[in-house]
Amino acid sequence: MSAASSVTRKHLFHLPEGVIYLDGNSLGPLPNAALVRMQEAMRHEWGDMLIGGWNKAGWMAQPARIGDRIGKLIGAPEGSVVLGDTLSVKVYQALAAALAMRPDRKIVLSDSGNFPTDLYMAEGLIATLGQGHRLEVVDPEDIAARIGPDVAALMLTEVDYRTGRRHDMAALTRAAQDAGAVAIWDLAHSAGALPIDLTAAGAEFAVGCTYKYLNGGPGAPAFIYVRPDLADTVMPALQGWLGHDAPFAFEPAYRPAQGIERMRVGTPPVLQMAALDAALDLWDGVAMEDVRAASIELSERFIAGVEAACPDLALASPRDPAMRGSQVSFRFEHGYEAMQALIAHGVIGDFRAPDIMRFGLTPLFLDTADIDAAVSVLTRVIGEDMWRDPAYAKRSKVT
Repeated sequence: MSAASSVTRKHLFHLPEGVIYLDGNSLGPLPNAALVRMQEAMRHEWGDMLIGGWNKAGWMAQPARIGDRIGKLIGAPEGSVVLGDTLSVKVYQALAAALAMRPDRKIVLSDSGNFPTDLYMAEGLIATLGQGHRLEVVDPEDIAARIGPDVAALMLTEVDYRTGRRHDMAALTRAAQDAGAVAIWDLAHSAGALPIDLTAAGAEFAVGCTYKYLNGGPGAPAFIYVRPDLADTVMPALQGWLGHDAPFAFEPAYRPAQGIERMRVGTPPVLQMAALDAALDLWDGVAMEDVRAASIELSERFIAGVEAACPDLALASPRDPAMRGSQVSFRFEHGYEAMQALIAHGVIGDFRAPDIMRFGLTPLFLDTADIDAAVSVLTRVIGEDMWRDPAYAKRSKVT
């Protein structure tokens, strides 16, 4: 039995007939159980319990309870992960707390492969603080050499959203801490895609979204991890009502909650969390090591097939599977048009400017037959110049 066939749970997803979905690294497909759970939450909780759902249905406890479920997938101990808000908000929280921990340092260090929103949030926070901080962005391969005594925070995404290149989290965290800096990791493209051990890595903060490999649905809430020994001392820059120690005491001044609860901000998105909770059931009994082995098998098969049939496409992802996440990217001058043609013929991937065709290899709902079929369609799209149809050149807002 292949590694891929041992972990696939395709029957547990709603997958449109005739579609091969290679974009789970951007938005995971709908788990069948999430639809059932959402209907239950709307009809029996919101519908029948009304406002009583906050107590009777446990809505208020969702962020920490589901956070613990995610914690099991990212090597985080119980009580160190909480859900809510968006990834941008969680990046802002983590970076603000990190800078407050190193008041004598002014450099936020990141790389050019980081997701733009992380960099935007850093720029906005720096401008708001007005304390002379500076965001320094270097090439990914130059990060280790640049870490030094002036760096307050190292802020990186473990897996590059465009190419799938993977940073060595443990090594770079160690280098940052040896230099006295705080490490913040964005796990948007690694949570649910590969084994993560935040406890072993020792990073102070981690953040991530749940609508990609965790299949929480569009708009699903983000998560934040704070290393347990810091959770009672970090001060949230966004001092939201639900991060207060006693929200319903309605005290006029902010008093932070104990532990990870202080990183809550606004009202939890109850219905989105219900969908995510159901989606996380898919991981029961699944070992991340097996998922990773299946991912590598599928990605190696895909690369071999594409390179044999489509010489005009250049591999943009690292050749070594240990150096990439659970996606494969190719460069092609007409990548946007080619991707639109591919989608029109039933294989859904996505495009990232300027020339990246990006494919997510998600073993919970993909198998080797899907990979072979996708390669076959891509071969036709490129080999028969299907992408030259002017209809495929029309740009949509979302690429």
